Amino acid sequence: MEVVHPRFLPDGSLSREEMEAMQHEIGDVAVFEDDLDFAATDIPFEDVLVAGVDQAFLDERALSAVVVLKNGNVVERAHAVTDLSIPYIPGLLSFREGEPIVAALEALETDPDLLLLDGSGRIHFREAGIATHVGVLFDTPSVGVAKSLLCGTPVGPTDGLSQGTRVAVEADDSMTAPDGEVVGYAYQSRQYPDSRSINPLYVSPGHRVSAGTAVDCVEACGGEYKLPRPTRLADKYADDLKDDL
Repeated sequence: MEVVHPRFLPDGSLSREEMEAMQHEIGDVAVFEDDLDFAATDIPFEDVLVAGVDQAFLDERALSAVVVLKNGNVVERAHAVTDLSIPYIPGLLSFREGEPIVAALEALETDPDLLLLDGSGRIHFREAGIATHVGVLFDTPSVGVAKSLLCGTPVGPTDGLSQGTRVAVEADDSMTAPDGEVVGYAYQSRQYPDSRSINPLYVSPGHRVSAGTAVDCVEACGGEYKLPRPTRLADKYADDLKDDL
């Protein structure tokens, strides 16, 4: 893959104010409507290259792992390891973890049609979570799949949801998005009869995907576990690499 907008490359040496200013620019450039070369409802994404991206940590280094699937089969894997530039700061995750993600994606020989990233997209204070940042960098459709809610307000309860349930997440006054606009969904990807403790995923569009289609994409990727298969395989690949390193 090739970076299309190098001016947005994450730089941990920037001040917090400069990072936030860049995120405002990224949020302005990002497209939160469908601009896809495939239909998300065409399960199981026939002939669509879907890349899952996840991270692991080695002391003061970050490891990014990418797994690309086509028709449910792994066609390529790539990874990169870089130093961590800054400590964890809510809302600035892409500046902490973005460098190895960019390096891993640049190492791919394939050109994915869709990126699924572990983290938020539009559900972000400045509408520029890690999925948006990376999606805009490569001008590739992207979706954020987060395990917790960074900001925004679900329109209903999110505890004990039945499998397949979607609860809209609306922008609140902590965000630059207009109040009340749907910026993503709490999505109950898995639930089991003997347990009501499985929390939903928080899915939001990163770039060139609408909020509803973002959830359609995650659902279409499926899998036996809570995480969609591409990001789950990326998570496992990252753990395996971490053990080796």
